[in-house]
Amino acid sequence: MPGSKTNEREGTRAVLRYFGTSAYKAREVLDLVRGMPVSEAADLLRHLQRGPAVALYKLLQSAVANAANNGHLDPDELYVSACYADEGPTAKRWRPRARGRATRIRKRSCHVTVIVSRLPEGELAKLRARRRAENLAMRARRVEATRRARAEAAPGASRRERRHPEAYPQAPEEAETPEAVAPTGEAETPEAAGAPEADKAETDEPETAEAAQVPEAVEAAGQPSDEAQGRTEGRTEEGKDS
Repeated sequence: MPGSKTNEREGTRAVLRYFGTSAYKAREVLDLVRGMPVSEAADLLRHLQRGPAVALYKLLQSAVANAANNGHLDPDELYVSACYADEGPTAKRWRPRARGRATRIRKRSCHVTVIVSRLPEGELAKLRARRRAENLAMRARRVEATRRARAEAAPGASRRERRHPEAYPQAPEEAETPEAVAPTGEAETPEAAGAPEADKAETDEPETAEAAQVPEAVEAAGQPSDEAQGRTEGRTEEGKDS
């Protein structure tokens, strides 16, 4: 019993018509992604070093978008159920050759169809289990890295610094030199011990001399001289006689 025709296959499709390459070259690329999940097929076409790979990658993205928008399907649960290339029109050109002859040039084209469908339940369960295991392993690695960073961080670091230690490099601790820290119990030198007393003595001497001169000046200013006292007495007697 013959299989279903290409236009009767189930799934969401996207068609690229009049693609400027031969069907033979397009089929070589399509054979690589047939039956693969959409994510893996997209990665393969994105990095494949073949001419039709770029256009077929865009065609696959178009089919996935049709399934998501029109069929309301999850793009992560799709796979390439069918893909094929049909012959298109061929343009004939002529190229001049030696001795007045000409050679025919055939510029071929093709029509490419990509169909995506939802994965079977068994394959879908395996895919979900594999992705769940990958997510758990990734989360465990992140938690372990965070705990290690917190353990290596300084005790007084903030929560952000403990969570992202690479963004906050710690300054290296400077070692204390013998010159910076004096040894405990070291006796003071005589010069250092006697320097304050000498300064104090020098400071007290001028104050003592000035204090000694102040009473003499006050007494000299308060008691008049003998000549001034005699003149005052003479004026007083003349005032009495008059």
